[in-house]
Amino acid sequence: MKKTDIIISPIGKISPWISEAIAKEIREIFKLPTRIMPLLSDVFFAHDSQRNQYHSTKILDALENCAPKECIKLLAVTREDLFIPILTHVYGEAKLGGLPSIISISRLIEYTEIDSREKNRSRIVKEAAHELGHTFDLRHCPDHTCIMHYCRKIEEVDQKSEQFCRYCKILLSDYI
Repeated sequence: MKKTDIIISPIGKISPWISEAIAKEIREIFKLPTRIMPLLSDVFFAHDSQRNQYHSTKILDALENCAPKECIKLLAVTREDLFIPILTHVYGEAKLGGLPSIISISRLIEYTEIDSREKNRSRIVKEAAHELGHTFDLRHCPDHTCIMHYCRKIEEVDQKSEQFCRYCKILLSDYI
């Protein structure tokens, strides 16, 4: 069986529109089939009680162990706030050139603005594509409009586009 599918894996209570939007956009961006398939019911095993956050690297390890055989890449989506020890929080994490990636919608979704659903969708899709880009061995890009640009603040996520720059497109094409 040839590995071709990118699996979008909601963890916990993720609204269906989020998983569906990610699957649709990822299919268009990466030109690979996508499927929605829950693999983990929760991430409590990665909870750090001192930080009251979830260690994303531990979740990546668990995802790698339960990935289906036909899966070429895996993107999990959670509501839980993620961290790695050297940062206060992360929007997501991925194994560079590996199989799993994860994003958290915790800091990407705004509930205060009327009609914020499109802004929320855009942020989620950008970060999903960004983390999946890392699994295809893409590094952070200095181009502020590229999906692979590293963002520390939500305003930076809003400013970048939903596309790869010319350089990252070439690297992605070479990898695929």
